[in-house]
Amino acid sequence: MPAHFAAVLHAVTLTDDDAAAAARVLEGAGAAVGPFERPVEADGRYTVLTADVKADAGQAAAARAALAGLGFAAALVPAGVREAERKLLIMDVDSTLIQQEVIELLADYAGKREEVTAVTEAAMRGELDFAQSLHARVATLAGLPVDVIAKVRDAVVLSLGAEELIRAFHAAGHVVCVVSGGFEQILTPLAERLGLDHWRANELEVADGKLTGRVLGEVVDRAVKERMLREWAGRHGIPLEHCIAVGDGANDLDMLAAAGLGVAFNAKPKVRAEADAAVDLPYLDVVRHLAGV
Repeated sequence: MPAHFAAVLHAVTLTDDDAAAAARVLEGAGAAVGPFERPVEADGRYTVLTADVKADAGQAAAARAALAGLGFAAALVPAGVREAERKLLIMDVDSTLIQQEVIELLADYAGKREEVTAVTEAAMRGELDFAQSLHARVATLAGLPVDVIAKVRDAVVLSLGAEELIRAFHAAGHVVCVVSGGFEQILTPLAERLGLDHWRANELEVADGKLTGRVLGEVVDRAVKERMLREWAGRHGIPLEHCIAVGDGANDLDMLAAAGLGVAFNAKPKVRAEADAAVDLPYLDVVRHLAGV
């Protein structure tokens, strides 16, 4: 049976000709396509077009591939995601909610930035086991004074549109969570300021006023990220098919796959290829339009 989707195109600028070309692509894949809606323009930063689409799974996959092949930034979002009364948004933190990688900011103070960045990038591409890579990177921080954490916390910059995205979801009565392979000492004050419903990250061990180069407890890896999505969704009685997950690295893939809509945000190629949708603009609030919020 055909299912209902929304075709969502997003770019800095989109024209009527773009909408017409996208409709032809969708129809060529066998999908039934309604007219594209009047564009949403967010302060001149980007444009979003949406249209109702009816397609079976094979047609939807073919349509998405065809749209991508023509260079459209597009997603076919299940109607169930967009129409759900209550939704849960779960996001990665480093290079998603915020613009930086916290471990690299900390490594600057240890004179290990270049070394740590190379390992981080390999882990995010899925070339290294995340837990092992985290332990190796954190080991380079051994001996740093604990006051470095406050300096790094002050240097963190939110992604463009992050606060707008969170406000929009909360205003509509939805749940917003983050889960991070970074560190509680950085994340907790930020999460409290943003009014997030739930958050989890790793905890840096501190002894005698210095970082020991170790983390405490279970490492937050891709399996833990998926588990937290399931746990928080269950706590709020929200089906997984009504959840939206956003991330950029290989350690986000399991939660992106488990959610009703998995969004790759300025992500590594492997993540873009496997996610339901990809946003290659710097504005995180594009996600609200994908999700129908």
